[in-house]
Amino acid sequence: MTKYVVGAGEKLELTFVVLPGESRDIDVAIDLVGEGAEVSLKGLYLCGGDERVNFRILMHHRAPGCVSRQLFNGIAAGSSRVTFDGRIIVAPDAQKTEAYQENHNIVLTDSAHVETMPQLEIYADDVKCSHGATVGRLDEESLFYMRTRGVPEKDAKVLQMLSFLSPVTPEGDRDRVEKAVLQLV
Repeated sequence: MTKYVVGAGEKLELTFVVLPGESRDIDVAIDLVGEGAEVSLKGLYLCGGDERVNFRILMHHRAPGCVSRQLFNGIAAGSSRVTFDGRIIVAPDAQKTEAYQENHNIVLTDSAHVETMPQLEIYADDVKCSHGATVGRLDEESLFYMRTRGVPEKDAKVLQMLSFLSPVTPEGDRDRVEKAVLQLV
């Protein structure tokens, strides 16, 4: 487990990128211990074979006025297995906390499996917190629309996947992510 402590007024930004062929266990614990601490976590994963990718994220708000945002998007194909286990804990003294957690997934094959478990434990009264998760397929209506406009099916799928991943794709990794998406189609 990798641990981070974020003090008063400090900011931490982390982005995780897992590309096809990589099996990974990403286990992170973050303590926001000083007033006004901010954390932004982003994650992107593309699994096309028999990869096993596990995210375990613990975000512990211990001080007032802290903000955390988590956004993880991924695509699973082949016989890959992905797990997202995210937990936000807001301590009783962590009033005025803002904590948001999202995990969105696209499954391309019937044998791929995604399990997502976003969790909130809130012990303070004055907070703004939310969590959510989705698991779905490519949007067939959008694919049909693009194909009626002359976009080949493979290109339409690639465009839709790149659009889905764009909110979590680091600027310097756009080419690598595009090449990885092409491997999945």
